[in-house]
Amino acid sequence: MTTLGDRMLVDGELVAAGRGRTFDNVNPATEEVLGAVPEADAADLERAIGAARRAFDTTGWSTDVELRRRCLVQLRDALRAEVETLRSGYVAETGCPVSQTPGVAIEESIGYLDHYIGLLDTYEWEHTLPTKSVMGRPADRIIRREAAGVVGAITPWNYPLYLGICKVGAALAAGCTVVLKPAPDTPWSSLALGALAAEHTDIPAGVLNVVTTSDNGVAQLLATHADIDAVTLTGSTATGRKVMGAAADTIKRVTLELGGKSAAVFLDDPLLELVVPALAGAVCIHSGQGCTQLTRMLVPRARLDDVVDMAKGAMEQVKWGDPTDPENVMGPVINAAQRDKVLRYYELAARDGRVVLGGKPTDRFERGYFVEPTLITDVDPKAPVAQDEIFGPALVVLPFDDEEDALRIADGTMYGLSAAVFSVDQDRAMAMARRFRTGTVSVNGAQWFDVESPFGGYKQSGLGREWGTEGLEDFLEVKTIAVPPAG
Repeated sequence: MTTLGDRMLVDGELVAAGRGRTFDNVNPATEEVLGAVPEADAADLERAIGAARRAFDTTGWSTDVELRRRCLVQLRDALRAEVETLRSGYVAETGCPVSQTPGVAIEESIGYLDHYIGLLDTYEWEHTLPTKSVMGRPADRIIRREAAGVVGAITPWNYPLYLGICKVGAALAAGCTVVLKPAPDTPWSSLALGALAAEHTDIPAGVLNVVTTSDNGVAQLLATHADIDAVTLTGSTATGRKVMGAAADTIKRVTLELGGKSAAVFLDDPLLELVVPALAGAVCIHSGQGCTQLTRMLVPRARLDDVVDMAKGAMEQVKWGDPTDPENVMGPVINAAQRDKVLRYYELAARDGRVVLGGKPTDRFERGYFVEPTLITDVDPKAPVAQDEIFGPALVVLPFDDEEDALRIADGTMYGLSAAVFSVDQDRAMAMARRFRTGTVSVNGAQWFDVESPFGGYKQSGLGREWGTEGLEDFLEVKTIAVPPAG
């Protein structure tokens, strides 16, 4: 298999780990070793952080907007030129079905770089407030936005190329330098990003660094190191707590995009037959390994049995198995630990409620980390399967008695990432959308996921925002300069 990355990017050079150590990249569909990946130690990460610090402090990267724009265009074009190589490696290391890769997994995410390229043409880096007497003296005040500094970017395994582009694109556009540390389960996508940046762009040495390690102790340096000014993490809420705590001693800027347990609320009957089957099937996309997937379905109590039957019929039709088969929309989960975690939740579902479909280990394949699409009902809204982010192909259907009950259940988790509401009365749906304690809401199927829309969560789903203008500004500091008025 042809891939673009078996070396790290440190200070402008594609290198092995300093001590020559490696770890295995494993195919979750076959359990075969795909290749060896550099196993960085603390000294390797120190070199990358030092390179990023020097590049920020001694080059013009943070102030040369035109250079940054040119380099992002070059990176986008290089990614597009290698899209088929990226696709084969991506499917192999993530288990994501090839049918899903033209979307946000690969092609769309490459195109998302255009958002930051466009912002660099139009963004107002400073502006002046009207002249005003301040403490008895006239003053003009310049409000200036400047790069935050060195960014430690930590990405998970579910959508590795998209998340690498998301974080690297925003930080580089803002004028920051970056050390990117991908999940050890899916290193190739980030190593490819580093290789293409090194070989096909004018990004100065040290501005972008990509370091791979399976050692969480090494990775923790990104949250504790004094030369890192900001940390951006996408991951579980548990990991987010650890990163936020580790960053506290040096008061780093922290952007966290964390877990979700998102609810789809149906306020009345007419849309059920149109929407329920599609939403039930969508829970299985990429084996449910998406933080915004609508994994709870809230329906009027009188229609619970009908909705369960509709969802069961849809989930039974989901095609799953070999991710290289374009007919399949669901492959394996990422690794054995995740498979076992999902199966434990299936056991809890059988204990606390009713498993309508799936819920068991599968003997459909001799190898691979596969789990069954699973439908759960008759469970208390406070039960673990209705509260926790399972990150597997599991849908929980819950009844409600009235709108206030629906809102209590929908908002009744520690998460606040996303939600959806459906009603033939759009004003009624909008009224509920405004009340959800979530960062994003879909009304009657309208899609919010777009590069111009800020994305992030309330409560323990995170801090800060990605995409939109807000995604750029999360990597900017704000400076106020007061000067005497001219003349």
